[in-house]
Amino acid sequence: MELAYIPSPSQGVWHLGPVPIRAYALCILAGIAAAIWLTRKRWIKLGGNPEDVFDVALWAVPFGIVGGRLYHVITDPELYFKAGEQPIRALYIWDGGLGIWGAVALGAVGAWIGCRRKGIPLSGFADALAPGLILAQAIGRWGNWFNQELYGNPTKLPWGLEINKINADGSVVHGVFQPTFLYESLWDLMLVFVLLYADRRWSMHNGRLFALYVSGYTLGRFWVEALRSDHANRFLGLRLNDWTALLLFVAGLVYLYVTRDKPAPENPIGASRINPPAVDGEAPAEPDASLDEDVEITEPAEDVADRAEAAEAAETAGAEGPEEGRRRAANGSTASGSAGMSPKQRA
Repeated sequence: MELAYIPSPSQGVWHLGPVPIRAYALCILAGIAAAIWLTRKRWIKLGGNPEDVFDVALWAVPFGIVGGRLYHVITDPELYFKAGEQPIRALYIWDGGLGIWGAVALGAVGAWIGCRRKGIPLSGFADALAPGLILAQAIGRWGNWFNQELYGNPTKLPWGLEINKINADGSVVHGVFQPTFLYESLWDLMLVFVLLYADRRWSMHNGRLFALYVSGYTLGRFWVEALRSDHANRFLGLRLNDWTALLLFVAGLVYLYVTRDKPAPENPIGASRINPPAVDGEAPAEPDASLDEDVEITEPAEDVADRAEAAEAAETAGAEGPEEGRRRAANGSTASGSAGMSPKQRA
């Protein structure tokens, strides 16, 4: 009986006329959209302006894509620049993909620029971003499935990944391998819930949640990397990505320890507000009292004075007798009415 393994897609690119639509790019875009959605919800919960997330993303995303590609090309230069290779392929981000370390590093530079322009603390924004970022990675990993790349060693496990492709050099790969893309995607998805729980359970501020993301992701990446069999440069017996994961894992733990007693900032979102002040530095307009259900309606001061004078006249009339009281009240009413007339009217 033949085992039913996980099949690979028959194609990873479709053509809309002359325009190629690549599944790898669609997965990356879906991940970015998911990250923006979750970060926006978390930023609003902190009291921030939701538009800030889009403004910062306009800087962070392009920087991250460039950084991810640079990391991949720099760590595997022989794939593009050795004799017989085509250096122009270094620009094909769908061929070989993006290195997450470079994407996070240079993406952080772009986020810093965006946050600085908006008056937002980078640490506060990074904490809001962390669950969304790992969610984007979980979704983006499925682009490797469409490309039939980044698989592991051969296996007979029932969840093995069936690969059947022709490489750029003409070699054929056919067999069943460890689905490392699936392992990493599931690890990333689990980490989304771990970060959300940790943020509710403990005081994760000043970049601490982002540090937990770094340590959590690199812990999973370390064992997934050990299962991979694709090309990678090695140093002291370990793949280069293993060393990067190990160093970042330790760095994340050190940061969490050093900042364990650091108090929470009074304003983690900086200048951001859901209801920002009016443009051009003007103070916000006063609220319209007609829209306030609790507005207290008061009488004009002149009406209050007239009623007090009439009450005093009535009280005097009662003390002096009916006839005298009516006479004084009548005189007072006449004098009061004359006071509001013009000289010509009184004449």
